[in-house]
Amino acid sequence: MEKDLTKGSVLQNILYFSLPYLFAYFLQTLYGMADLFIVGQFEGVASTTAVSIGSQVMHMLTVMIVGLAMGTTVCIGRAVGAGDRRQAAAVTGNTVTLFLGLSLVLTAALLACVRPIVAAMSTPAEAAEGTAHYLTICFLGIPCITAYNILSAIFRGLGDSRSPLAFIAVACAANIALDYLFIGAWGLGPAGAALGTTLSQALSVVVALAAMLRRRAGLALRRADLRPQRRVLRALLKIGLPVALQDGCIQIAFLLITVLANRRGLTDAAAVGIVEKIISFLFLVPSSMLSTVSALGAQNIGAGRHDRAAQTLRWAIAIAAGFGLCVSVAMQFAAEGVVGLFTADAAVAAAGGQYMRGYIWDCIFAGIHFSFSGYFCAYGRAELSFLHNILAILLVRVPGVALTSTLFADTLLPMGLATAAGSALSVAVCCAAYRILQRRGAFGGRPSARL
Repeated sequence: MEKDLTKGSVLQNILYFSLPYLFAYFLQTLYGMADLFIVGQFEGVASTTAVSIGSQVMHMLTVMIVGLAMGTTVCIGRAVGAGDRRQAAAVTGNTVTLFLGLSLVLTAALLACVRPIVAAMSTPAEAAEGTAHYLTICFLGIPCITAYNILSAIFRGLGDSRSPLAFIAVACAANIALDYLFIGAWGLGPAGAALGTTLSQALSVVVALAAMLRRRAGLALRRADLRPQRRVLRALLKIGLPVALQDGCIQIAFLLITVLANRRGLTDAAAVGIVEKIISFLFLVPSSMLSTVSALGAQNIGAGRHDRAAQTLRWAIAIAAGFGLCVSVAMQFAAEGVVGLFTADAAVAAAGGQYMRGYIWDCIFAGIHFSFSGYFCAYGRAELSFLHNILAILLVRVPGVALTSTLFADTLLPMGLATAAGSALSVAVCCAAYRILQRRGAFGGRPSARL
């Protein structure tokens, strides 16, 4: 299961790690869309709206949990790279303790806030009850969501991105089958969609635990490893907390952009919604670079191979930016056709094509700053990732979209360009931070956040 990423070709290691992660991310995206697709086959608009709104809330929670788990991946990766099995076991044990407590508190708090959340999302009255049922059942499954993501983080820290792919594949298949049973056969609507999601997540956790116990994961956990250690928890949170906060802010920013689009009318709202779904798939490649660089970089940093960590960053930027450039150029010619695959309305396809032509350039910039974020996290400087994302959101993305939405009422192109401009600022901040810290020797000597 464990993979030594400090030896061999850097490019081969990137491909070895990133491709399974990319497929896992694809399945996770498909997993999230399955509920919406299947409920749309058997239920009316109210149920579809309920699942759509509920899944948005759950997606935000999930990405924040994944961000927090980044601290586990990096800390275990460093320990493995340094050959320190005891430290890796301590990180694993403290991760279990931290996330167990967090999941229980989060579950209780969210269950108490179901109705306020439904109201805050401006849920239509016809969909309010279904949304409440969906969220209640999904909130009960938060311990399973948390368990799956920390187990995946542990495997990735050990250099294994293939096992999490198998776990999510099992969950995706189970979710689709259960959705057809609960929604199609039994007519449970949004509650059935949530129940299928929760049970399939529980199944993925069982499979992951079985795999870890069978292979022993290269770690020998002791009861003492589960006891909270301030030094270990501080290192986990120093990396994971800024990433979690950044991901939460990004999701809030995109919700605000959706609200701005909704105010322009039904056609523009539908166009922006469709493009966001398409972009979520296209962003799979740049997004995979963040975890790839953080995992590979952490192992090489732990082994003292700072040159290989820098090579990993350069290759990741080349791969992500190259992919982004190809997709961006292609979409200048195919935007309306791609959007038209999701709608029969010519006006929506035309508006979506405008938005896509501007927004798609973000695929280049995002690939670059995701790679930098993974590198910064590997060195324990996750606050830099948080900084450039917050600056992009507050200074460019949200105000830029708000301004262009007002000034250009007849086209969505400027709104798309404003979104991409936010990531361009992130790239500028990342490059400046990298240069400054490199001159100070932060990336060539001892890691700045050693455990």
